[in-house]
Amino acid sequence: MSLRVNVLLGLLLLCGGAVALGMSQGGRVALLWLIGAGLGVALFHATFGFAGAFRRLLAEGRGAGLRAQMLLLAVLVAFFLPALEAGEVLGAPVRGFVFPVGWALLLGAFLFGVGMQMGGGCASGTLYTAGGGAVRMWITLAAFVAGATLAAWQADFWLPWRTLPALSLPGALGLWPALGLSLGVLGLVALASRALEKARHGSVEPLAWRGGDPLRGPWPLAWGAVALAVLGIATLVVAGRPWAITAAFPLWGSSLVEALGWDDPSFWTYWEDPTRVEAWLRPVWTDRITLMNLGLMAGAFLAAALAGRASGWRLPRLGEVATAILGGLLLGVGAVLATGCNISAYVAGIASGSMHGWVWIVPALLGNWVGLKLMNLVNRRTPN
Repeated sequence: MSLRVNVLLGLLLLCGGAVALGMSQGGRVALLWLIGAGLGVALFHATFGFAGAFRRLLAEGRGAGLRAQMLLLAVLVAFFLPALEAGEVLGAPVRGFVFPVGWALLLGAFLFGVGMQMGGGCASGTLYTAGGGAVRMWITLAAFVAGATLAAWQADFWLPWRTLPALSLPGALGLWPALGLSLGVLGLVALASRALEKARHGSVEPLAWRGGDPLRGPWPLAWGAVALAVLGIATLVVAGRPWAITAAFPLWGSSLVEALGWDDPSFWTYWEDPTRVEAWLRPVWTDRITLMNLGLMAGAFLAAALAGRASGWRLPRLGEVATAILGGLLLGVGAVLATGCNISAYVAGIASGSMHGWVWIVPALLGNWVGLKLMNLVNRRTPN
């Protein structure tokens, strides 16, 4: 399709979806769709991916992507912690993601990290690159959903694993000490990244530069980080909770299992949990995380169209299909075990002042390192 047709189709998806949701479910849901689309635009134009950032950090010693994450987290923490302490924003109630740390989280984050490198992306990265036209990432997404559904089906096996009580840093230390500590650690990570990169390469890649095109891209990483932070804050205000992605994936897969008559997920322990049963009992098209995910993909498609990159979808090679499937399965299983992904566990957890967000990143980085080694092995054995 031509550039103009792609842009018109992207605008139609974006505006048509907002109008349809506004008429059927109300303005708040339509606004969440548009926020999701904004997230897709920001992710695509800034090429803001967690898997790619970790790959460059571990393989090349380049930390620009990591520093962009620290900027994103610093803006979120500065807003989230006072807002969550108050319990409301503009009169609307808000809550954070504060979850326990246990063996399931540690194993899940590790598996998710391996899957990030094998599958070619994290949760947000899978959605925005699939929306932008990467066929391989559609395969990763399908396997992601399958893995999440498999983990939900086997919840009886992993839910009893031992956990520590959920720990909120503001609850343990007080709001301002927790805020100061969080910002201090984020700043130290950014400074250490700069120092290590300069020592290894003699230079440091910038987060910002002049000349980025707001409409067509590409954006500097700093633009992407700030845009994602602002849209993450908007999600908290409108949805009443942080941005989340992967909670929708077992819902999609379980709904398909039910529709095909393979099993009745209503009797799975996973969906009997009080925090999940409401999502299961409602139609999937009313699930707000689902709608934000679809909005994100629509926004990424529009961004790709504006950048002239929404056509020419390349079919992946057999080896790419195999690693996409395996990586996607690991992503899905890992996200469910770890109570979230890089967005809802790492970013939202740290922004909420939860210890589980800080813990999640350690086994996830280890998993990324293992995933890189596995991909290097695969690439050496796979002919071009």
